[in-house]
Amino acid sequence: MQHDRKVERRTILKAAGASLAVAGLGATATACGGDSGSGDGTVTIRYAWWGADDRAERINKTIALFHKKYPKIKVKTDFQPYVDFWKKFNTQASGGNPPDVFQNAIGFLRKYDAKNVLLDLSEQVKAGNLSMDGFRAGLDKFGEIDGKLLGVPVGSNSMALVIDKPVYTKAGVKPEQGWTWDEFDAAMKKIRDKTGRAGDSGMYGVMYLYDLYLRQNGKAFFTEDGLGFTEADLKDWWTKAKKGVEDGLYADPKKVAQIKPKSAVAAELAAGEFTWDNFTVRYTSEGKSEYGLAPIPTTDGKKTGQYLGSLMLSASKRTQHPKEVAQFIDFMVHDPEVAKIMGYDRGVPATQAQYDAFKPTDEVNKAIAAYEESLVKAGVLEPITPHPNGADICEAAFLRIGEELGLGKRSVDEAVKQFFTESKTALGS
Repeated sequence: MQHDRKVERRTILKAAGASLAVAGLGATATACGGDSGSGDGTVTIRYAWWGADDRAERINKTIALFHKKYPKIKVKTDFQPYVDFWKKFNTQASGGNPPDVFQNAIGFLRKYDAKNVLLDLSEQVKAGNLSMDGFRAGLDKFGEIDGKLLGVPVGSNSMALVIDKPVYTKAGVKPEQGWTWDEFDAAMKKIRDKTGRAGDSGMYGVMYLYDLYLRQNGKAFFTEDGLGFTEADLKDWWTKAKKGVEDGLYADPKKVAQIKPKSAVAAELAAGEFTWDNFTVRYTSEGKSEYGLAPIPTTDGKKTGQYLGSLMLSASKRTQHPKEVAQFIDFMVHDPEVAKIMGYDRGVPATQAQYDAFKPTDEVNKAIAAYEESLVKAGVLEPITPHPNGADICEAAFLRIGEELGLGKRSVDEAVKQFFTESKTALGS
């Protein structure tokens, strides 16, 4: 998982379960107080997530199923758009009243672990209330930090290149697994020259793509306690991005900004862009063309640096009902009926049982499943790079400063200096 220009997208993409729609409440009411119990042994837990009405509708259906299986555990829900969710969560966590269980992402694990907010679920696994068996492609380790189980994956996604297929065909470009960045650059020129369209929407603020590029070259965006690259590294990346715009290989950032929230690909400003694979639904709903998923370019023709990201469910260390919370998480990640309801709303189901239970019938979701299967088959997936405390702030800064650079508000040198200044403050280094 969440996060460069993808942070912004999570606030607008219903396909990823996030939207700028007005926040509302689910079918059950929001609880403002702490955990509760009743004389008949029934307990109440609070569950919060980011998303919009479409995700809420699905989740409330899964909760109805949970209530049938566990009638003594009542679940009260709350949801917000992405940015509003974290604002509210921060307030709740600071006040000692976070929800019992909540949607989470990799960039927040160390942050809230350091704030003593997250429950280590390992004891609940040992007690048999939560199973970590049956997860796909090593996702069972995704939420482990420093030997503690701080999050349980509910879905997976990976970075991909979304392309306008007819444009690529017209240009005579056929991306294949293992193609190199040199071949990608040549493809951008072909697309520009033969179709009159920019090859890509631009790479100024795509933090997770830059992470893959660094990983291909023996580095990474983050280490456990800081940044894993130098100012010189970032200067090279952003200089190339700037030159790509000047040469017409990448879309004009000012035009891209003008058509937001619509994507540059759907608006026919670019023939492709790097994003999470499960966001593909967006392009079909926004645009008029046929879109597909292409492999990530490589440095050496082999290593893509890719990993499966994931949304997760985490628990509050202050919950009075750790057993019930663990049972709820277990149900949400393992029960086949949950997968049939949720589909790919939060990514491809993380467990094999749920993956097998939901078989997409539409072409877009079929393509997402096929893409992730191709990554497993190609053997390119690696463990995710650890994210330090403060990673979420660095991610937001990368997006914002990258956009400022693209819009001509900063030079490359100024942008690099500003990013490292803000990141050192966020990471305490």
